[in-house]
Amino acid sequence: MSWASWSGGALLVAGFAIAAPAQDSAHDLQRVTWEAMSARSGTAVLISIDSGKVLASYKLEVAAHRLATPGSTIKPFTLLALFASGQFDPAQTILCRRSLTIAGKRMDCSHPQPPGPLDATAALAYSCNYYFATAAEHLTGEGLRQTFDRAGLLSPTGMVPEEAAGEFRAPANREQIQLLALGENGIAVTPLELLRAYRGLALRQVQGDRSQEWHVIWQGLRSSAEFGMGHAAQPAEFMVAGKTGTAGSSPTTHGWFVGYAPSDHPEIALVVYLEQGRGADAAAVAGKIFAAYRGARGAR
Repeated sequence: MSWASWSGGALLVAGFAIAAPAQDSAHDLQRVTWEAMSARSGTAVLISIDSGKVLASYKLEVAAHRLATPGSTIKPFTLLALFASGQFDPAQTILCRRSLTIAGKRMDCSHPQPPGPLDATAALAYSCNYYFATAAEHLTGEGLRQTFDRAGLLSPTGMVPEEAAGEFRAPANREQIQLLALGENGIAVTPLELLRAYRGLALRQVQGDRSQEWHVIWQGLRSSAEFGMGHAAQPAEFMVAGKTGTAGSSPTTHGWFVGYAPSDHPEIALVVYLEQGRGADAAAVAGKIFAAYRGARGAR
């Protein structure tokens, strides 16, 4: 079978059925997804928020089985754990010192210089490692594990057969908690698990969640795509909410982008994982896929 073919109104990719509302637009999304990845090692998967079904994919088997540290894409869920701790004030600001070393690992901030101290929303938008490492004093390993588990980061999604399951290693000290909160150590997830977790975030917006914790996370993710580290993922006239992540040790870092669109009324969620690269590279791939969806959406 070629890499893509049609059967009974569904697109088949590498043996998996891809649900689609219309054959032409689904085929275009699939083609653009493959072209955007440009034969890179990694995966990209686009799903419907409403149904959870796959609309387009590149190397779906990699999305189901590759376990990797999530890097900064974990930060919305770290914020959820901070809220759950009952000791966290999202309005309290922290001045980013930019230089950061944890357990001998350099975790310096790479974001642009912010205009001043960061609150939780701005820290998420800028993906400030210094902020999250400092705020991690309110966290426990068990609190993080429970939050990650509830988000679906530690169990198969059921989207494809015989998936891998996320791995979690309990932190033994404060520095390991900090690295866990930054997605750099103690946790490994599949791209599908991360995609499901962000779909869960998008569903909070769909369902009209008006809690303080959701407002902070939603605004941070939207700002990340608007002017923060994920800005390359947002095409013109199509508001995206999402997060980049760069993990591993240079020069063998892997890059992530995961998010959903439109940010106010989510319809789709997307994960891009690059075996080699940075979050900015994954965001650029995501921007092409979001632009293709925007075009197909406008044509319907």
